Formats: sequence, C-alpha cells, structure tokens
Amino acid sequence: MSGAESRLAAAELLHLTLDKRRTLDEAMVLSEFFNELEGSDRGFARAIASSALRHLGWIDETVQPYLSRPLAATGTEIRALIRAGAAQIWFLGVAPHAAVNATVDAARLTRGARSGGSFLNAALRRVSEAPPPESQLPPENIWPEWLRAALIDSLGTDGARSLAEAQRGEPALHLTATRSPEAVAVGVGGPRLASGSIEAAAGAIEELPGYAEGDWWVQDQAAALPARLLGVQPGERVLDLCAAPGGKTLQLAAAGAAVTALDRSAPRLERLRENLERTGLSAEVIVADGETWTPDAHFPKILLDAPCSALGTLRRHPEGAWIKTAADTARFPAVQARLLDSAARQLASGGTLIYCVCSPIAAEGRDVVNAALAKGRLVRLPIEPGECPGFEDCVSPEGDVLTLPNASRDCDAFYISRLVLASK
Repeated sequence: MSGAESRLAAAELLHLTLDKRRTLDEAMVLSEFFNELEGSDRGFARAIASSALRHLGWIDETVQPYLSRPLAATGTEIRALIRAGAAQIWFLGVAPHAAVNATVDAARLTRGARSGGSFLNAALRRVSEAPPPESQLPPENIWPEWLRAALIDSLGTDGARSLAEAQRGEPALHLTATRSPEAVAVGVGGPRLASGSIEAAAGAIEELPGYAEGDWWVQDQAAALPARLLGVQPGERVLDLCAAPGGKTLQLAAAGAAVTALDRSAPRLERLRENLERTGLSAEVIVADGETWTPDAHFPKILLDAPCSALGTLRRHPEGAWIKTAADTARFPAVQARLLDSAARQLASGGTLIYCVCSPIAAEGRDVVNAALAKGRLVRLPIEPGECPGFEDCVSPEGDVLTLPNASRDCDAFYISRLVLASK
C-alpha cells in the first residue's frame, strides 16, 4: 500500500476543510492521519490537498459526468478521495495508475470509505482518461458560482481571470526588512522586487537566515504598500487602528514612527508583541474596540487595515472560496464603514488616513470609501503611480490602488485609498 497513507491524510485534510469549514492550516493541526506522517509523505499529502483546493471548482465540475451518482451524494470520505485522486492526475503530474491504485488503497484503510472502493476505482479510472479541466473550462470556474459572480462584477472578466490564474500556482514568499533590505536579500538569496519587498525561496521560515536576528518579517509585497503610502516621518505619532497580526505596525515602527497599535483581539496582538521583540522594534500595544476607542489626542497619521473577507489572499488560502459564503462576506461593509468613521474622528487637522482591505470586492473597498466621501468629512488624496513601484498599473483614475497579480507580478489583491480631512 505504498503511498496510501499520504492519500488518506490528504483526503482527511479536504474533509476537515470543506465539510468542517476549517482553514487548511487548522486542518493540518487537527488531522490524525496527517500528523502520523513524516518528511516527504507529509509534504505530499499537503500538496495534494492544496492542489485540490486551488482547483476545486474545476475538479467538481469535470468529474461529475464520470460518476454514476452525484458527487454530493457520494459520502464525505469517498468525495474527498475522488477530489484527491483527480488533483494528482490533473495537476500534480502523478502517473494515473499510481494515483488510482494508491487512492483506492487509501479507501481500504478507513471504515467510512472501505465499502465504496469499487465505485472510487471506477470513477478515478474514468477521470484518468478524461480531458483535463483547463481544456474545457475558463479559469474563473475554479470558484463557486457566487464568488465567481462577485469577482467578475468587481473586476470584470479579465481581472477575475487574472486572479484565478494566480490562484493556480503556489505563491512566492515575500519579506520586509527591518533595517537593511540589501543585506536581507543577500542573506536569503532572493531578489529585491521593484516594490521594495524581498522574495525568498519557500521553506521553513524559522530556518531562513536573519529570522532569529529579527532582520525581517513575512509580508506580501502588496500588503506592504499601505504603510509606505502613509509617508510617516521619524518621531511622528501614528495609529494602526486594526493592527493584528502586525506587519504594518512593524513597518511603521521601522520607519521611526511612534506607533500606537490597537486591535480588539488580545490573542492576535500577542503575535505582534512577539514580532516586536524579535525585531527589536517598539510600539504601544492596546487591546480595544476600534469602533469606540477614543485617544487622548488626535493622530496626524492613521492606518486602517479593516477587517474584511480576505478574498484577496486566495492564492495563499484557496479554501477561503469554499468555507465562506456570500452571507459571510456581506457583513463586512457595515463594520468597515463604522471603523472608517471612527478613524476620521481620531484624525488630526491636516492629517492623513490610509484605508485598505485585502479584498478585491468593490463593496468592501471602493464603495466604503465613496460612501465616506459623500458624508463630506473626508476627501481623497490621490495616490500617484510613481509612489507605487511595481504597481504603477494598479492606480485607478481616481487615485486609489487595487493590486492584482498577473503573469509578471505575484501578490495578494489589496485595495488602498488615501484620505484627508476636508477643509472647512
């Protein structure tokens, strides 16, 4: 049964993620089968699950004609094994006979799938002879229908397609340097990107040169833009209003600002405190609700990275498309609007406010900002293309930024708007 254990672990990861609505990271902690594996077997199980999640819409749509009953009616264990088998055959380059045999062997190792081994064998053999999904379906069909419609509505077909294509590949690892970007780039052996971020080879983060010394932290290059666009000066007071897990706080502190990092989640702020200690940076950390907290004095600079659907991070967390629903994402704009109102109240005269979300959905970004502008308290301070090296084409005519990955740029989808108080 060589390889069966890896397939069984991958199937359990898919079951925990898709049926129990856990993130893949959570599933890897919870999965008994996965945690019994070591080394390359463990890595292969994760690769199968990750690939299946990246292509899930394609897989489900393409396998259905080759099944004798609806995929949804096959039972959780068999359904997960079908998805794991299809991912191996279509996307991981595993020889069809090896993928079929090892996945069927995996079914025999668990009571819930044992009786369905013959059905699984027949289904995967048909799948192994079928044309791959990419020859039949558009890229955006990797997502559920509700998300596909939402992204096309916000980005257009070409923009949604670009995001889908980016999701199909493993994302790069980006770092932000605490002090010397050139030295960090040399240390990790990766290039410095036009944006100023550093690309590192994938691997165990704690083992990369400079981690223990606090020379850098992990941060997607698009996520590093908002703090840079705030333009803080050494010694300037800055409020990071929804600070956890803290990458932007670290940026602001590294620039010499006097940072107040506020968030309602005490556990998530612990991670920020750990990174401040590791990097040797400092900030005032406050556990409070950003909607109601009132400072002793107004801030000249505020960064609001508002809670959002996180649909801009699908290339790193593809399960988000399937464990969230349209109703889940619909709750965010009201929260974002209240936080933006709160930030405006805390902004000093002549001050600057950055509003950003890691979501490409217009209802969470552009629409929230436009509604705030209509109230008359804030006005937009347009961002110029020259302020966004590597993202010049992402600046809208109004002066907002929406970063999107493409063939030459690996990044999350991030919306950013720069605002100031309106003149009285």
